[in-house]
Parts: sequence; structure tokens; C-alpha cells
Amino acid sequence: MEKILVLNSGSSSLKYQLFNVDGENFEAVAKGVADRIGIDGSFVTIKIGDGEKEIVNLPLPTHKEAIKEVLDLLLGRVLKSLDEVAGVGHRVVHGGEYFARSVLIDEEVIRVVEELSSLAPLHNPAALLGIKAMQQLLPGVPQVAVFDTAFHQTMKPEAFMYALPLEQYTKYKIRRYGMHGTSHLFVSREAAKLIGHEGKIITCHIGNGASISAVKDGKCVDTSMGFTPLAGVVMGTRSGDIDPIVPLYIMKTQNKSADEVDRMLNKESGMLGLCGYSDNRDVEVKYFAGDEKAITAMQVYTYSIVKYIGAYTAAMGGVDAIVFTGGVGENGGEVRKLICDRLAFMGIELDEEANKLRGQTVELSKPGSKVRVFVIPTNEELVIAQDVKKLI
Repeated sequence: MEKILVLNSGSSSLKYQLFNVDGENFEAVAKGVADRIGIDGSFVTIKIGDGEKEIVNLPLPTHKEAIKEVLDLLLGRVLKSLDEVAGVGHRVVHGGEYFARSVLIDEEVIRVVEELSSLAPLHNPAALLGIKAMQQLLPGVPQVAVFDTAFHQTMKPEAFMYALPLEQYTKYKIRRYGMHGTSHLFVSREAAKLIGHEGKIITCHIGNGASISAVKDGKCVDTSMGFTPLAGVVMGTRSGDIDPIVPLYIMKTQNKSADEVDRMLNKESGMLGLCGYSDNRDVEVKYFAGDEKAITAMQVYTYSIVKYIGAYTAAMGGVDAIVFTGGVGENGGEVRKLICDRLAFMGIELDEEANKLRGQTVELSKPGSKVRVFVIPTNEELVIAQDVKKLI
């Protein structure tokens, strides 16, 4: 029996799972999250099998400290030695056009992932921290990179091309790539099982980062993130779609450098820019307290998601199911309600009691709804572990 460790670095969180692998059977023996990285109130959780979740509150200023704490928890509870690990899988957000599938990590892969960090500045560097830490701790143990962009490679040129001079694509590879592909792949497959066919499914991965995908007959036909994870819907610290002249206008009128505007759009905008909080849990507290900035931020946030759902319904010629996943999608009942209320014209009737549930697979739509709505907890780690198994 082999053990496979999976690290999934997000912009403000680090999910992990340790799997026992016996043939084609994958059992998660330990899992948890290092959450609110770089934010006050950070903590690490660990859950052994079906046991109780343990929470350790401690400062996590960067992903490096978060990874160290995760490894310390595993070594103290389910691993006698890191030598027990047969392979390590890493979620890597951006693979550009270099990687259409998962790959074994070598120095060339690391070089390309570093090169692509400018396209995913909140994520690729975090993944590289995990990769390099594992190289030091587990020399000789195979590591695998699983790319968020891979699932979206089925998009047609009509969806991934930008209306720029053609050289910008042919020479510089500027196009829509999309992110969160591993999550969209997993939840769209699970939704297809629930509705009995692949059909037309819109998957909403909503966390600190957020993206919406249109999945038709099991293949991605469009997705909201673009050349980088900055595009699409409003997010925790990212602006999402804006007039492309705005960054140039800010640079010219406020004497800011490209790096300063990059930081503003990626790390100082979104919900944080609108109301001062990037974590949806904090925003909801202020929202229910009647804070005007939080109310406006929540409205802008959910409206941007509704627009993409509407657009993708048109792009696919209809929709059979809408899926919520990710930290907010799985746990943010108020966000889901605000979105579904706006989509009532599509024949969606929200089950208010079902919407109170958190972090579990549940159908939110009432029987008879023309469009079915689900919460499906994502399991990117399982998909990554399966790819690690194949490649090692």
C-alpha cells in the first residue's frame, strides 16, 4: 500500500490530503487546511480518517510557514517518517500552452512554472514553495504537477481567442486559459452522475478566488478566468473584469508603475477594495450588521456571478444544472441565496432548508425546478492523487 501526499495551494489557503492507495482504491487517511494565510485569525486543521477535526490556531504569514505546520502535524500523527510517502502531487494553477496534462516534475518543469508565475502571481509561486520544500524533505520521491489550465484546453478558438492583433497569440501566446480546472472537472463529473447524463452544467468555483465554467457533454466550452486568474467575476482581492483601459489610466493619472497597478488589481481590489475585507465570512458579518460598504460589495460580487451564469446558459443553448463549490460556494448560504434569487426567472426554486447546510453534497433546488442546483464539495486532491498514481 502506497501513501500519496497532495498539496493544493490557493491564494489564502493550503489544502492537503494524505492518501493510502491500494490498487485503484484511494483512502484519505488525513486531511485539513491551513486557512487565512496572511490574514488575522489564521489556523491549521487536521482530521484523521473519520475522527474529530483538530484546530491549531497560530500565525501563518506565508505559505512557507503553512506547509511546515502541515508537515509537522502529519509527522506527529499519521507518518512515522516522510520516507513513507511514495509520491507528492501539487496543484499548479497556470501551465500556459506548455502543459495540457499532468507531468512528473523536473527542473525544466519548475523553470516553466516559474516563468508562468507572472500569469498567476498569487498561485504559481505558492505551488513552487511546496514543490521546493518537498524536494528538500523528500529527495528522490517523484512529484507531479497537476495544472488548473488543463481541463480548459477543450475550448474552441471562439472562446479562448482575444480580439487582439493575431501576433499577440501566435508569438506571445496571449489567450484565455482558465483556472480551477481540476475542481471544475471533478464537480461537473459528480453533477452529471446526479442528473443522470453529462448535459449542460455550469460550475461555480467560489472561494477567495472564483471562476465559472460552462461544461457541455463533459467538456469545458468556456470559463471566466482568462490569460491570468485576474479575469472574470469579482473575488476576494482581485478585481475581476474591468475596462482594460483602467490600469493604463491609473498609471498615467496617478503616476503608478506597472508593478504597483498589478498589485492593486490582484491584491488590493475585489471585496477587499470595496469594503475592507477579503474573506467572505468577515464580509457576511458586516453585511448582516447592515454595513453599507459590505452590502454594496456583496451585491457587486453576486451580480458578477449571475451575469456569467446567464452568459453561459446562452452559450450552451440552455442549462441542466448549476453547481456551487469552493470555500464560499460550499459554505456561503447567503451568497448562494442572493444568486439563486436573481435566477428565479430560469425556473429555479430554492429550498431554504437545504441551503442552510454547509460543506456537503445537497440539492438546493426544489422538486420540479426547471434547472437543478447543487452544492458539491470539490475534491481536487483526489483527482491530483489519481494522476500521481498514474505517473509514478
